[in-house]
Amino acid sequence: MEGCSTPQPPKLGGLKAVYFIGAGGIGMSAIVRYFISRGLVVGGYDRTPTELTRRLEKEGALLHYEENVDEIPHICKNPKHTLVVYTPAIPETHKELVFFRENGFEVQKRAQVLGTLTRQMRGLCVAGTHGKTTTSSMCAHIMHQSHLDCNAFLGGITKNYGTNYIVSPQSDFVVIEADEYDRSFHWLSPFMSVITSTDPDHLDIYGTKEAYLESFRHYTELIQPEGALIIHRGLEMKENLQPGVRRYDYSRDEGDFHAENIRIEDGTIMFDFISPIENVKNIELGQPVPINIENGIAAMAMAQLAGCTADELRVGMLSFSGVDRRFDFKIKTPQLVFLSDYAHHPNEILQSARSMRQLYKDRHITAIFQPHLYSRTRDFYREFAQALSLLDEVIITDIYPAREKPIPGVTSQLIYDAVSEDVKKQLISKDDVLPLVKSRDFDVLMVLGAGDLDEMVPQIASILKRKKK
Repeated sequence: MEGCSTPQPPKLGGLKAVYFIGAGGIGMSAIVRYFISRGLVVGGYDRTPTELTRRLEKEGALLHYEENVDEIPHICKNPKHTLVVYTPAIPETHKELVFFRENGFEVQKRAQVLGTLTRQMRGLCVAGTHGKTTTSSMCAHIMHQSHLDCNAFLGGITKNYGTNYIVSPQSDFVVIEADEYDRSFHWLSPFMSVITSTDPDHLDIYGTKEAYLESFRHYTELIQPEGALIIHRGLEMKENLQPGVRRYDYSRDEGDFHAENIRIEDGTIMFDFISPIENVKNIELGQPVPINIENGIAAMAMAQLAGCTADELRVGMLSFSGVDRRFDFKIKTPQLVFLSDYAHHPNEILQSARSMRQLYKDRHITAIFQPHLYSRTRDFYREFAQALSLLDEVIITDIYPAREKPIPGVTSQLIYDAVSEDVKKQLISKDDVLPLVKSRDFDVLMVLGAGDLDEMVPQIASILKRKKK
């Protein structure tokens, strides 16, 4: 099976320049920042400028937005001292990718570079269909403010640091979000890993649920001896660990690591962290969202196994401010709540809906949802509809295609038709979102999805604030 052989890491010594194809992706941008911090010349291409690419340019990256070999910086055209890094979302026919391959450059996937770093440092990796960005960001924050410190390559912008990259020259720990898309996480060599979930996804890549689960099984083989696996209880996958790897399980309410004495009241969440190493009482969540109890248990488990103290766990969890687009509250008042959430898999939508129901039991909850990928909509439209049916009102926009071409018969209508008749529902185009927000009053409003609807969130927040005044 593709991806199951042990890959060879790229050679990072002797580099003068690194060129990124797809530089503006959230995962790629962390590696862009890594090489900028190493003092190398960093160039790259992305399809469109964004707030993230503009920030990378300010930090020193030489980026352009036209698929054109002539736009590649001169220093990046020498194969002897240039590494080329690309994201799997880039098509094989991309003109710049073809140029580099035809002219003898070392061309590596983003995950191969991360794999090299996990061999050079002790990798604390977080894999899973959902929950991995928040869990890895939590763990990185706990580690970074502890006596151990860490480096980190994350899949979201942490609010504590305003970036998805943390650097610590003195620490040999590196926290990495392990991405299963295109079997990328098979390049890693984790010292320890959390697996949060294995709900089938990316079936356009894997084909079947069985192949998806097999990919996770192979990933567990890559954990280093004397390392550890911390796996969510009840997952369907079967792990295959090397001799010497310790295995722990966790969940919210049971397992080697779990929570007891959970208190959710007056906008705060507190619980006791139960651990085979040392129980820690009165953990308070700095981002008090119910799903973060479980995310926090996994993050604390890995940080504690790495050597963080009880006080460092308490301080880290309380001071963790969250991640952009992960339960990202933009307005939070008694009269109005507005948040953005990256949820784009049915189980993520389900967790978001359940958490909002716990937080706002008697409020009218409305979601504006932008489905992500035609293939995911085709495979899971019933599950999306079931999750969205927990809310009071659902507004569904057109599908965000990302890397895909349309699939005949697959539109947002599939989800809309399957949403419960008890839920108020509406199907609109993305262009109609802002006019709709201007014309309506909301109690609790969520924007859900991994597409480009999030770019409207600042405008939506501004409209809502003006109306409130």
